[in-house]
Amino acid sequence: MGTIQKLRELTPVRALTLPEALRIAELQASRLLTISGITQPPVAEHIIAGLPRLQVERIKLAGLSGAAEWSHGRWLIILNGTEVPTRQRFSLAHEFKHVLDNPFIDVLYPRVHAMSPADRAEAVCDYFAGCLLMPRRWLTRHWKGGQQDSRTLAALYDVSGAAMRVRLTQIGLAVGNERHQPGTFNERLDASPNIYRRRQEDSPCPR
Repeated sequence: MGTIQKLRELTPVRALTLPEALRIAELQASRLLTISGITQPPVAEHIIAGLPRLQVERIKLAGLSGAAEWSHGRWLIILNGTEVPTRQRFSLAHEFKHVLDNPFIDVLYPRVHAMSPADRAEAVCDYFAGCLLMPRRWLTRHWKGGQQDSRTLAALYDVSGAAMRVRLTQIGLAVGNERHQPGTFNERLDASPNIYRRRQEDSPCPR
């Protein structure tokens, strides 16, 4: 069984609440790291780019950080090669979650109040990217070991400072001398403009 299938098996094929969807995303990220044998940062791009029947290309994209599509018998993840490397890394992980969700996308994320299915999918893909690049266990270990500067941690994990601050907030760790107040999940994402959210209507991920 291939890695993508192993990760997809963690997803129940039914409508998910947001907490369920986020928990599954974190489980998938953790399993991918386990399968790949990665135990410390930074997470290598190869754990996604090296998968069979998956190709990563970098080109100049107008108004987009990335996209994913099934093309010619393999998954193609396209990244905006003009963006900084940390953003490209986040976009790669984000798009890979779209690949994982693709067979079930019409079922998993129904509209909930003001969040459209596309908005919910984007939020979960962002969360998956954070979980993969900045695993909860690793960050907690570094934090308890005395590494509590978000910029130092961002450099260690090869992510943007904004992405690191959001991830620290998600797992309940303070940044500097202040603890961020938890708002809604989207409010925390919106506070970090360097975290990419692909406009699904501009570049759909086909079945």
